[in-house]
Amino acid sequence: MASSSSWTPKQNKLFENALAIYDQDSPDRWNNLARAVGGKTVEEVKRHYEMLVEDVRQIEAGHVPLPNYRKAGLSSKGYSNFIDEEQRFKSLKLQ
Repeated sequence: MASSSSWTPKQNKLFENALAIYDQDSPDRWNNLARAVGGKTVEEVKRHYEMLVEDVRQIEAGHVPLPNYRKAGLSSKGYSNFIDEEQRFKSLKLQ
């Protein structure tokens, strides 16, 4: 299945949700991730994952400054929810 290399916001969200379901120990992980996203090949999904892992490494290494979300108008509850999501993401087993 051929497709464009660009990812829509919807595909990114589907990808993130699928990562929470299909961890590194899931059988047929890459096919399941590609199927969950739709319109992407297994190779495109793997490449997207590798880019995501590199982005996380850059952020954790302090090479990418994080915005001050409190100044961005998030309520304290919204900010807490963001932090919870960030912690959940960090807990994913990255290959």
